[in-house]
Amino acid sequence: MPRKNTRNTKGRIISAAWKLFYEQGYEETTVEDIVFESETSKGSFYHYFDGKDALLGTLANVFDEKYEQLTAVMDPSLDAMEKLVYLNHELFAMIDGGVSMDLLARLLSTQLLARGEKHLLDRNRIYFKLLRKIISQGQQAGQLRTDRTVNDIVKAYALWERALLYDWCLCGGEYSLVAYTDSVTPMFLESYRAPGRKADGT
Repeated sequence: MPRKNTRNTKGRIISAAWKLFYEQGYEETTVEDIVFESETSKGSFYHYFDGKDALLGTLANVFDEKYEQLTAVMDPSLDAMEKLVYLNHELFAMIDGGVSMDLLARLLSTQLLARGEKHLLDRNRIYFKLLRKIISQGQQAGQLRTDRTVNDIVKAYALWERALLYDWCLCGGEYSLVAYTDSVTPMFLESYRAPGRKADGT
């Protein structure tokens, strides 16, 4: 029970922080604002985080919460390729509509400079576990090529998504992230379709 409360407290702080970052901007949000919004205490905040900057790395947690929600509602009849396209579209739609480009750029830059833990690359994230499951099942069902390992395809897919996010930030958000990924990600994934397998599954 204490462990559950601990997760809830940290989770409330993270959720409150990102809500405020989006609504009033990162620079304008104070630790006091986050504590008030999360209905916690300064002691609790500093138990988990050294300061506001430390919360930038928790965007990966926000993404993983979204993946958990998507997993619960995703149509199980979709094949592996369709599931990957669906997850990509839904996450990028969330970013386009709920995470400012400035915050995303901050996260990506901190990951580039980080010497220790790189949150986006943590293989224990829900994101990577979900990708491994989908791709493994896709190979077993004959939907995805098997001359590449599960980890090879997971790495390529994750790299592809990061590349799209970096480019969007580098271009200053001058194009729709969702519209662009919807047009290019299916083409990227085609290279991992099992030989002889058509897009309609035949």
